[in-house]
Amino acid sequence: MKKDAIGDSLSRVDGRLKVTGGAKYSGEYKVPNLTYGVLVSATIASGTVTALDTRAAERAPGVLAVITPFNAPKVPGYQAGAERPVRGLKLFNDNKIYFNSQPIALVVADTFERATYAACLVKATYNTEPFETDFHKNIDKGVTPQKGNYKDYVRGEANAYKNAPVVVEEEYLLPTEVHNPMELHVTTAFWDGDDKVTLYTKSQGVKGSQRSIAAAFGLNPDNVQINSRFVGGAFGSSLRTWPHEIAAAQAAKLVKRPVKLTLTREQMFTQVGYRPLTIQKIGLGATADGKLIGITHESHSQTAVYEEFTEGAVNVSQFLYNSPNVNTLYKVVPLNVGVPAPMRGPGEATGSFALESALDELSYKLNLDPIELRLRNYTDTDPERNKPWSSKYLKECYQKGAEAIGWADRKAQPGANKEGEWLVGYGIGCGAFGAYRGNAVAKIKLTADGSVNIQSATSDIGPGTGTSMVLIAADTLGIPADKITFELGNSAFPNAPTQGGSATVSSVGSAVHDVCVALKQKLYIMAGKPADSMEPIDYVAVLKQNNMPSVELTQESKGNPEAQKYSMYSFSAHFAKVHVHPLTGQVKIKKIVACVDAGKIVNHKTASSQMIGGAVGGVGMAMTEEAVFDNRYGRYINGNFADYHVPVNADIQQIEAIFIDKPDPVLNPVGTKGIGEISLIGVAPALANAIYNATGKRVRELPITPDKLI
Repeated sequence: MKKDAIGDSLSRVDGRLKVTGGAKYSGEYKVPNLTYGVLVSATIASGTVTALDTRAAERAPGVLAVITPFNAPKVPGYQAGAERPVRGLKLFNDNKIYFNSQPIALVVADTFERATYAACLVKATYNTEPFETDFHKNIDKGVTPQKGNYKDYVRGEANAYKNAPVVVEEEYLLPTEVHNPMELHVTTAFWDGDDKVTLYTKSQGVKGSQRSIAAAFGLNPDNVQINSRFVGGAFGSSLRTWPHEIAAAQAAKLVKRPVKLTLTREQMFTQVGYRPLTIQKIGLGATADGKLIGITHESHSQTAVYEEFTEGAVNVSQFLYNSPNVNTLYKVVPLNVGVPAPMRGPGEATGSFALESALDELSYKLNLDPIELRLRNYTDTDPERNKPWSSKYLKECYQKGAEAIGWADRKAQPGANKEGEWLVGYGIGCGAFGAYRGNAVAKIKLTADGSVNIQSATSDIGPGTGTSMVLIAADTLGIPADKITFELGNSAFPNAPTQGGSATVSSVGSAVHDVCVALKQKLYIMAGKPADSMEPIDYVAVLKQNNMPSVELTQESKGNPEAQKYSMYSFSAHFAKVHVHPLTGQVKIKKIVACVDAGKIVNHKTASSQMIGGAVGGVGMAMTEEAVFDNRYGRYINGNFADYHVPVNADIQQIEAIFIDKPDPVLNPVGTKGIGEISLIGVAPALANAIYNATGKRVRELPITPDKLI
């Protein structure tokens, strides 16, 4: 077996940098003559700013500028008729307030402390208007989204479940859930003249950020440089360019010095998106032997009054199980809140909680094992698109996951299984997420010492992108991984898609594979051999023979046209074993097993880490996370890291990742499918279903806190 082959467990190539503090994040770059920006937030939820008293702030020590809607230089992309209009909130472009804590001013000073102090001196006068932040009160005002394909879906007969012999009809609530990555959002911006700008910023897609900043300021994209080599977690919060990033560049242009703008943890709750509060209604109907007759899935989720956010919360119900009759409805409720954003497993994680919980409820009504119920409704082709799957090994996920969790020890009767004074329960939750591949470009350079450098403008928000790319290159070229470097996070590098939707390895990995193949072919030709030769070749010797210090080339990789004939998804089956104390309602998660069909696994070490991290996020969704609004003021009650509860080490015991590890023959040349999203989808219902199996108490409103079990 060759060294450093696809499928190995290669340690992170940037691991030493990260654990020794050598990795530089966006807020850690030292720029000469740096200044600091601090945002001032509105204290009303709707209305206008009629005046801003900035005199005390402007006189404060070290203050260089106070930018407000009344003095801000115009951002071209914010103006009516802009060639490339900027979407969403346009800071300081007008005096309108859409949500509480919306930025209304930006103080720039020579130190962060001075800027923070001066920001406290800015006094606002408002004209307040009525506002709505109460989702439950306004759910009847939900509207069909204007953008995207969110029309009501009907296959067969609508609401056919109602006429089935066995029916489940329930409502499930998922509260607002906030990204809360470790790294705050920080942007440092500086200009070279009036038409060139550089940003160090937290971005999941430097090319997307480059285009957004260029559009905002009416620049040629080539005159915008975005740097984001390391990202300390994002989960979707950096998929777009946010208003504060544009504001940093706006301020830097005004003061003619670099400006570093850092969001506080509290500002992260309102200004970089979140998983929206969602209420779902599920209707399932089945025959007495467990064959689904109909599925109805309706979802209402919150969005902002100034910008529409949508996600496919009902999509999973259209294809995951074999039902002749399916209908879905999706609506959004505009409120005076910051706009949501995609959050790990966007839509599918939300939808699977409702669908998989309802399916579990149906299994008890049928007195049927939950796995058996899923097997009886297994789909061998996609019933929504009427296409074959490119690959699907979900049955193997059921089998391997059940073995690993000890499903044979599960008792069907809730509360019948005990270990000491603790009730024991087992649950399953499944999911699917689209397997995508975008166009990507990679540049490779081989030098006379045998080292290889590859560049592509992708990002790494934590999964180990660089490590996967090095392993793909090592496998394709047949050289050791320590001879290869992979550079990313720089908009000057060849084009790559934003890191989101679990598509990076499929997209950028294909470009790395293809550019390595192209390099080998070029070297074979230089050596006088056929381009498709399979003979071993000494790359360094070929360079010497041709008197070349190096050779480099660039290759674009595009999707497989055959893919249009297939439905392509990653699939997951999550299993959970829990202990629940009958008197206190305390839940101990004893074990989670994540069994995944995600094609060929490039690096088992980083892939397992991905699955464990996603499962931890699912534990947060199920057990702890809930952002709570005070609807009197339109403000979060727990908009801070102390009161918003995320899982900690004490909450997590054993998490086991199992991969089917069979290559997908269609999606890309490596055979991979994504795992970043699927690692979370299905975890929350698995836990909720395990808790029901332990206690007989069905919790349909997350998080599952002890008070709901007593």
